[in-house]
Amino acid sequence: MSRLDDDKAEDIVFINLKDKSSVADSLVVASGRSHRHVGAMADHLMRALKEAGFGKARVEGLPGCDWVLIDAGDVIVHLFRPEVRSFYNIEKIWSIESSGHVTPTS
Repeated sequence: MSRLDDDKAEDIVFINLKDKSSVADSLVVASGRSHRHVGAMADHLMRALKEAGFGKARVEGLPGCDWVLIDAGDVIVHLFRPEVRSFYNIEKIWSIESSGHVTPTS
């Protein structure tokens, strides 16, 4: 997440999925100001993952950079332009309880 902070990502949300989903242990959602900003954040994050030994991370959505998904195994990162993020509203799929645990909504 520090990589996203360094790249001036906006509205960074961390969602703990441990014991809630078999897809991943955590989900990170963040916004960029433009197509170019989202693309740069994705590129920098992919480089940082590769340097950290997670070179097999998969990425989708780079050509358009409206919504870029980076699947690093236990962590999935969604990078959006703000209007695309509000349209899909991924965070709404998960409700955060006061205990900090995340559960799916119906």
